[in-house]
Amino acid sequence: MVQNKQTFDKEKVHFNLIKYQKHGKNFELAVDPDLAIKYKKSGKRDDEVLRDLLKSEKVFEDVSKGLLAPDENIILVFKTNKFFDVANRMILEGEIQLTAEYREKLRDEKRRKIVQLIHRSAINPKTNTPHPISRIEDAILEAKVKVDELKKAEDQVQEILAKLKLVIPIRFDEKVLSIHLPLQYAAKLHTLLQSYGKIEKENWLPDGSFMCKLKIPAGITNEVFDELNSKTHGAINIEIEWKGEKQNGRTISKR
Repeated sequence: MVQNKQTFDKEKVHFNLIKYQKHGKNFELAVDPDLAIKYKKSGKRDDEVLRDLLKSEKVFEDVSKGLLAPDENIILVFKTNKFFDVANRMILEGEIQLTAEYREKLRDEKRRKIVQLIHRSAINPKTNTPHPISRIEDAILEAKVKVDELKKAEDQVQEILAKLKLVIPIRFDEKVLSIHLPLQYAAKLHTLLQSYGKIEKENWLPDGSFMCKLKIPAGITNEVFDELNSKTHGAINIEIEWKGEKQNGRTISKR
């Protein structure tokens, strides 16, 4: 670290930053945003990761001007001038400031994840079928939904769903499947069943076959049917305990 206020011309680029302010002093780090966000969420120190996420091993007063923080200010606030001690504290306690370009990238990624979550878990109550992904995307635009790029997708879904209800018929729903797998597929497909949803009841029968009740998001029902039928070549019995529907192999019939 430097003893006096200096500029560092090579750092005069548009960076994503960590900002830390205390006692009227300003400190900044130029960082890789993905790694910095992940590091901050971890809440743990890791010097190897710190080296990877930092664009420069320097503490700035103003990155955009290439102005380095005076050493005396660093010691005053952090009680040390050891760079990685200072950087760790700044990232864990400071504020991440992202470029407009990077924020837009995050919003696009978060929007796609939200659309997938809604497509997976919601249905059109008029048809009891999932909305196509393109329809959900159009509804998000029509409802002028704002996606928070820093908030978890799962934590935004309910609020966004409420807005979508103003422009399309939609609701979250679940189905419970009663599944009977023959002996030759039971052990092999048990893990796959768990990946779809929650196994609420299960029973291994004397003949080695497997029965269970599986709760899944309604939007993936067809996906589950298609994959299980494909992997068992139709040798599976699936009964939907929802509005009286029943599927045996690839045939759906009403009770």
